[in-house]
Amino acid sequence: MTQNFQPPAPASYTPAPAPAPARSGNLGLGIAATVGSALVLAGVYGAIIGATKYEIGYAAVAVGALIGVVAGKVGGRNPVLPVLSVLLALAAVLAGQILGMAMIVADQNALSLPDVLGLGVTVLFDGWKEEANPMTFLFFAIGGYAAFQTARKTAA
Repeated sequence: MTQNFQPPAPASYTPAPAPAPARSGNLGLGIAATVGSALVLAGVYGAIIGATKYEIGYAAVAVGALIGVVAGKVGGRNPVLPVLSVLLALAAVLAGQILGMAMIVADQNALSLPDVLGLGVTVLFDGWKEEANPMTFLFFAIGGYAAFQTARKTAA
């Protein structure tokens, strides 16, 4: 009859150390990366609007989703990051729309972009309010939702 027998380990045997626990992300770095991505994406979205002369709603959703991805991947599972990504996505979409509108106004009036931006935020915001319609706010809401869900679902 045969039995399975394992000889005892030698006296010099030491078990391998347990693996280090997985990092859940870095909140500070996550916030910094999310703010940075919101600034960059606001500029990109504004450039798209300025070049096409149209407000592209799906691009607003993409801005929100990309900000959420950055928040989730860099910052991890901290519950602050999905909420922060919503706020920054809304701010980035608004800033992009205002920048795009300023680019269109500058182009139509043969002015430079710094001249139009020099008019002040209140003048530009008032112009944005005149142009805003229900679809604008619908895509704001969808972009914010996309930011929240992607930040939550991509968190490492």
